[in-house]
Amino acid sequence: MTTTRDRLIDAAAGLLDEGGPAAVTLREVGRRAGVSHNAPYKHFQDKRDLLAALAAGELRVLAGRLADATAGETGAARIGASLRAYVGWAIAAPERFRLVFGAWTGPHAELESAAQEAVATITEAVASAQAEDDALPRDTERLVALLRSTAHGLVDLELSGHLRKRPGAPGPDDLIDELITLVRGGGPA
Repeated sequence: MTTTRDRLIDAAAGLLDEGGPAAVTLREVGRRAGVSHNAPYKHFQDKRDLLAALAAGELRVLAGRLADATAGETGAARIGASLRAYVGWAIAAPERFRLVFGAWTGPHAELESAAQEAVATITEAVASAQAEDDALPRDTERLVALLRSTAHGLVDLELSGHLRKRPGAPGPDDLIDELITLVRGGGPA
């Protein structure tokens, strides 16, 4: 059964997808969720609190997709699957990606917990791949930072239209394959 809070978050997600964070107002969220314009305030202190709850939910979705994508994969293929899931989620939901990874001021426990869960999922995939593939760099934390940074760059370039400006230019999957080859020291994946 869907709770009112869940319906409010879903309504906010729809507004976010349509027009970014500026399109999300508590009044419109309430209207779209089929509740009074004051109902959102019973569940969220303000718009920031609602957006943080939405971002936390998206991070949990991302963590689930990462876990699903890497199930059954081994070695460097596990990292590739993880990156494809990460980049695919971001490209499919650009406003949610921008919300999740945009600047946040002040603490928000639910968001921080979900972020730790998502990073832990990526870190576990990388550590497992390292245990199975001696060609991968040994410093898990540094490798995770490199992979996440590169994934974010890939997403930004793809979303802005800069990645494939010329015919035959590589797409995200091509570049993920190349990245895996490079981090393995140039050897086959």
